[in-house]
Amino acid sequence: MTLATIPPGLTATMAQSRILIIEDERALTKVLAYNLQREGYEVTVAHDGQEGLHKALTSPPDLILLDLMLPTLDGLEVCRELRANDHTRHVPILMLTAKAEETDQIVGFSLGADDYVTKPFSVKVLLQRIKALQRRIEGPGDTAVIEHLGVQLDRVRHRVTVAGRELDLTPTEFRLLECLLRQPGRAFTRHQLMDVAIGDAIVLERTIDVHIKTLRRKLGAAGELIETVRGVGYRFRETLPGETRD
Repeated sequence: MTLATIPPGLTATMAQSRILIIEDERALTKVLAYNLQREGYEVTVAHDGQEGLHKALTSPPDLILLDLMLPTLDGLEVCRELRANDHTRHVPILMLTAKAEETDQIVGFSLGADDYVTKPFSVKVLLQRIKALQRRIEGPGDTAVIEHLGVQLDRVRHRVTVAGRELDLTPTEFRLLECLLRQPGRAFTRHQLMDVAIGDAIVLERTIDVHIKTLRRKLGAAGELIETVRGVGYRFRETLPGETRD
């Protein structure tokens, strides 16, 4: 683990965002907390899954750093519980883990994780990933509401509705749908969608397929509006099935 502290020159002028670290390695949590506080973040620490889940539900933070291998309750179960709760379902989750197997990445993202950092990592790189994740959550500052073929996405309220029915999307699913909705008819490659929805995390192309599958299921009948473009990736339909463009 590269645990060098961040030089003062790199300290950013950040708003007082609140970060919850759920990590059982106490030496690591001390280093992370120190560097995050120097960057202007308010930091809370939990050293096991049950404690972390309790703190997240009691006072939802702006972002969660979640270790995968935790005592009392493992990281995947914590992630599952966070995404199932109304108060934390939209909180960005960045997973920290020493495990780098393909199945761990896919399971983590399928449960709603927004980014994935494999140990060992440098604190400087982690800080960059946190800021990149925050920028993706904030998104572009132009159109607040996007609507197409009955699917409405409100960036300010972080709400998606289909025919008046509100959907329960994770932050990654929300960004993925926003990307597709902004340019109906455009075919996006998996790499382009990963860049928008997940960022520069080193993940498998199959991860996007997992997100698309879940997103289609949550959209219900409107799920068929997301088309698979063979050999390329995915696109959102320009017209309803059976209709033709004028």
